[in-house]
Amino acid sequence: MKQVMLDLGLETTTAVREIACGEQPQQRMDTFGVAALSDTELIALMLQGGAATREIIDCASRLVAEAGSLQGIATWQPVDFERHQGIGRVKARQLAALNEIARRMIRPASTEQPVLNRPELIAHHMTPFVQGLEIEKFWVMCLNRKNRLKKLVEVTSGTATSCLAHPREVFRAAIREGAVAVVCVHNHPSGDPAPSAADVQVTRQLREGAKAVDIEFLDHVIVGRAGTDPTGRGYYSFREAGVI
Repeated sequence: MKQVMLDLGLETTTAVREIACGEQPQQRMDTFGVAALSDTELIALMLQGGAATREIIDCASRLVAEAGSLQGIATWQPVDFERHQGIGRVKARQLAALNEIARRMIRPASTEQPVLNRPELIAHHMTPFVQGLEIEKFWVMCLNRKNRLKKLVEVTSGTATSCLAHPREVFRAAIREGAVAVVCVHNHPSGDPAPSAADVQVTRQLREGAKAVDIEFLDHVIVGRAGTDPTGRGYYSFREAGVI
């Protein structure tokens, strides 16, 4: 028990009170299934695979309370977890890795690639990729003659407020994949998809670059969240705006 407390970074003088067997998260999971566990219990199991002490339950409860929900925790990076007493560097990395695994697992896995010729379809397809991201990423969708996705390529990964892509990086990927047309997509972590001046400038550069390599530039879509988008749509299309 002392070693468990040391691993969690807790004071060894704290009186550890074991949760009754019937209240143990792992016991409840064995009896009722994982869906029966609360958010706090799920986090507690991630923090400690063995017996869940009261300290571990309390730590898990604090995490959920600060994040507001499991969805909030899904946006956390290792540094966010490490701020909490009881979570060391190794565990923080494991939890952040679990977040990324969850994001990747919910991405579309259809055997037939989707047709991506309208901004709402593009935004819907990309939502699982941008969910929970706190930095901007820029992708190029390489399409075939029927506007079906051949391959999604991540071009750049930036900061919380900036992720610019140069046309040569975009069209190098498109040429490598044999794309007939491309759609560019990037996310705004703030949730508001309204374009910045830099976004407009990059889009114009991409428009001219597409002409030079004879690849159709269908659209550049910024994906945000409907709840923080003044238009309520959660995305912005440069084609709809007349820039392309």
